[in-house]
Amino acid sequence: MNDSEGIVYIVEDDAAFRRSVARLIQVSGFAVEAYASAEDFLANAAIRYPGCILLDVRLPDIDGLSLQKSLRENGCYLPIVFMTGHGDIPMSVNAIKNGAINFLPKPFKPDELLSTIHEAFAFNIGDMQKKRETERIRALIGTLTPREEEVFRWVIAGKLNKQIAYELGTSEKTIKVHRSRVMQKTRAASLAELVRLAEKAGISPAE
Repeated sequence: MNDSEGIVYIVEDDAAFRRSVARLIQVSGFAVEAYASAEDFLANAAIRYPGCILLDVRLPDIDGLSLQKSLRENGCYLPIVFMTGHGDIPMSVNAIKNGAINFLPKPFKPDELLSTIHEAFAFNIGDMQKKRETERIRALIGTLTPREEEVFRWVIAGKLNKQIAYELGTSEKTIKVHRSRVMQKTRAASLAELVRLAEKAGISPAE
């Protein structure tokens, strides 16, 4: 997917600066939506992906760091690039720790802004691909029966069939059948691949 197929959201209360940045981004081939406040953005923005948010730290209603937190809590994971004329090192560190892609002090150069936007898009596209892969894996694991899922968790713990049979109070032959079905349903070609699938799906080994 080309970066320019995505959208850049600008949340900035300085009207002249907002228009200037929007024009620069539009000329570069991106779709743009600009908002004067955090409340305006929350009320009217239809979030699309891939994309990123250029967010002023100091806004007239909700400050940028609080908006960042609110978006994360509500499941919006668009990459955020903070913009500020009043930033300091602690604020920058806090923003980055909470997931910001970059922190641009005003005034910044056009090339610097566009480079950061491309970085944000690359991150968002990669993140979307990871999420789709995780959903695919969880869907496969979701086809397992409760007993197969139990066996699955013992298998990724590195247990042998006879050990799993003992833990579950059944025969080794039955465990072999369940194990084979687990491999088929998850489409894993090896134990190592099965372990990787479990890690990506957030499933822990049995203890």
